[in-house]
Amino acid sequence: MVGLVSNQGSRTVRRCPWRLVPAGRSRGFTLLETALATVIIGVGVLAMIEAQASFTRTNDFSSNSATGNYLANELRERMHLLPRHDPVSGLYTIVAGGSSTVRGWGAEAGENGILDYDDLDDFDGAVFGAGGAFAGPVDATGTVLQEISDSGAPVLDEQEQSVPLRGWSQRVSVEKVDPQNVATVRDGSYSRAAIGTTFAGLTVGQFPLRVTITVRFQGPLDTEPHEMAKLVFIAPFSPTN
Repeated sequence: MVGLVSNQGSRTVRRCPWRLVPAGRSRGFTLLETALATVIIGVGVLAMIEAQASFTRTNDFSSNSATGNYLANELRERMHLLPRHDPVSGLYTIVAGGSSTVRGWGAEAGENGILDYDDLDDFDGAVFGAGGAFAGPVDATGTVLQEISDSGAPVLDEQEQSVPLRGWSQRVSVEKVDPQNVATVRDGSYSRAAIGTTFAGLTVGQFPLRVTITVRFQGPLDTEPHEMAKLVFIAPFSPTN
């Protein structure tokens, strides 16, 4: 391509029209600017990742809390119509050698599981599910709840058997409490003598019972189970066993 020619005094200057000369000096990013931009972008990305992780943890806790409350109420439903003590033998004491021994507390002979339990004190110390002596967790009918996959199908083990709901347990505590103050726990053999004609007295089996159902869950990444729900109810004072 032919350039433009102009005369400047005694010199001839050839100018190339395709060559652009910048008005000022051009330069790229410095190392410091690049590092600063990388730090800013990295902080933003980490903040987004932490926000997502926090959302996931909150969502998991909400789901587990709802499941825990459901399991506690299912066991409460199973127990709420039962008498406080065995309908046949009741709760009584045997006095021998100057000491009293309470009888009738806990599961009676032949009662080997939730379907056999016919009174509230049978449940004292029972654990249904992970870490317990009984399969579980259970629903209001005493049926063991099964693990369900995301597709809605039951999860099966290597023997093609249904797998119980993993990581969950229902723990029951039954305590004999004072009728005037249910925060006061009384010994199983505790009773109250009659006072003239104004108070007929209370036998060992006539006191209220405080039942506590604690639901725990241990996920696959947890080192120990966490309490997800606790339900407490009072089986009230009764003038009879």
